[in-house]
Amino acid sequence: MIDVECSGPVQVMWDPKLIGYDFGRDHPLAPIRVDLTMRLAREFGVLDAPNVRVEAAAPADERTLLLLHQAEFLAAVRRAGEDPSQVDLYRGLGTGDVPTFAGMYDASALVVGQSVAAAEVVWSGEVAHAVNIAGGLHHAMAHTASGFCVFNDVALGIARLLELGATRVAYVDVDVHHGDGTQALFWDDPRVLTISLHESGRYLFPGTGFPEEIGGAGAEGRAVNVALPPATDDARWLRAFDAVVPPLLRAFAPEVLVTQHGCDSHVNDPLAHLALTVDGQRTSYRRLHELAHEVAGGRWLATGGGGYDLIGVVPRAWTHLLAEACGVPIDPDTATAPGWQAHVKSLGASPPPRMTDGSAAAFVPWDGGDPDDPLDSTVLATRAAVFPRHGLTA
Repeated sequence: MIDVECSGPVQVMWDPKLIGYDFGRDHPLAPIRVDLTMRLAREFGVLDAPNVRVEAAAPADERTLLLLHQAEFLAAVRRAGEDPSQVDLYRGLGTGDVPTFAGMYDASALVVGQSVAAAEVVWSGEVAHAVNIAGGLHHAMAHTASGFCVFNDVALGIARLLELGATRVAYVDVDVHHGDGTQALFWDDPRVLTISLHESGRYLFPGTGFPEEIGGAGAEGRAVNVALPPATDDARWLRAFDAVVPPLLRAFAPEVLVTQHGCDSHVNDPLAHLALTVDGQRTSYRRLHELAHEVAGGRWLATGGGGYDLIGVVPRAWTHLLAEACGVPIDPDTATAPGWQAHVKSLGASPPPRMTDGSAAAFVPWDGGDPDDPLDSTVLATRAAVFPRHGLTA
């Protein structure tokens, strides 16, 4: 077993100005979720570990944004940020998902700046791991905003790694929604392996992410999609992960592992229909940490993502993510920190009492699968679509 508690220096990207990525009152992607996460992680002492440094990066400049986004789109976002009445529905700006707001360009560029800086320090070897919980805006496309995402920070972090010389980057997305933007931006690039485990697009936005989506010409097998049935719980989600992610990462042998950790797969999330617990999510963080050491020399860039139970789930899940990355994991049976509980109560809300939901997060490892089982059948379809292209047996 790899000793992930001794994995080297870690950089946590944080600037209080990141809460300025704010679509306004009543929008599901409320910035309080990242504020509450950082408060909880600080009270647990996660960010005070001797190997951890907290840094703020400058907003991404136009040259960086143009690595993946079109100039006309950047101009439209800039106009919307200067005058929110300047909606551009063709480019996804001013919709219910992506309302325009003052400062939109600068706030979005700041999120990107954190993920790009995280990529740079991981690639240089300055740190082993870097985390941007405010990032993971994986739906944004080259020319459009989508699904609460203006610029695709996590894809731009990958693009920066490629620009710096990386030739194999693996991206694993565990958000409940398909990582469609990141997949699309690297569809034809054999240097990037994108793996997304999500609720099936038959039931959930963005309606994509099926096993037959395997990548463009010359990059076949580089896009991997596990479309999970509704009500998938810890045991079954972890079984699907076990069947797909480790063998593909071992075969691809990435130089860097990039991960997106949307926690909207939780059973209490109001926008989706999977049934994971914080314990199952925490187990996935641990497994991806281990895999980063096993397949990528420990080089790991992690981001946040979706998550809309703003108090009950997101702060606990991402505090576990930060603690895992920083090498100071928190016992799930631990009570949530008292100062944090008091702060949540001051907001008129009820804090969750403990860092666990009481799940063992146990699962039966993949054993070949049962084609008559809905979960196993979707895993078998994914393996059949891509495994042979990596020299693996489906």
